[in-house]
Amino acid sequence: MTEASELLEHFRFKSEKQVDELFKDESKKQELSEEMADIFYFVIRLSERYNIDLTTELNKKLKKNEQKYPIEKSKGSNKKYTEFKK
Repeated sequence: MTEASELLEHFRFKSEKQVDELFKDESKKQELSEEMADIFYFVIRLSERYNIDLTTELNKKLKKNEQKYPIEKSKGSNKKYTEFKK
């Protein structure tokens, strides 16, 4: 949680353009990369410790999201699936 919060701090209340600018600054990009690596490490360690195949789980989640967020309803939108009209 701590590492995810540290990454989130860089993006909170910023527009897409401001985020793009962050990644153009090499020192900021390095900071962001290190925060991402910290999170990635903990996710890998948890999955390893509890025998979770991340590739399998990611594929299952993507299929689940395809059902919840069909392209024709969700493309270009940030609405939650419960907000889509039936």
